[in-house]
Amino acid sequence: MRALILFLFLTIASFADHRVDIQAQILEKVFSNVSINETITIWTDDEELLLEFKKNGFLSVSDNPAVATLIVVAHKKNIQDDEDCKNKPIFVLNYELLKDIPESFGAFFWKKGRPNIVIVEPRTELQNIRVSSELDAYKEERAW
Repeated sequence: MRALILFLFLTIASFADHRVDIQAQILEKVFSNVSINETITIWTDDEELLLEFKKNGFLSVSDNPAVATLIVVAHKKNIQDDEDCKNKPIFVLNYELLKDIPESFGAFFWKKGRPNIVIVEPRTELQNIRVSSELDAYKEERAW
């Protein structure tokens, strides 16, 4: 019985690590198709994702939100009163945050075990964010 529980725990733990890796790869692809008039430097409040971005080395990453040009948010409370996050493009990791943070222009989240991407086109236009045609399938007129 202990062996079975240990096996299940290790399987779930390895899947969780793999899931962060997949999430980082998807986000790197999304951000490579987004232009914000500056070199994109990312800060995120998700430590595992930040480490994965650093490990992959594909994106410029910062430990300091003041230096970042793009903020990736997993929890609203982490940026709510942070002046360093004001007036910067925000990409969220939870669909509910897309509704709660009107400055956010897009979201990546898991639903029914599948990755989902949403780019809110009016918000990108308002913030002068250009999104390549490669992401057209993910553009929405509003957060539903």
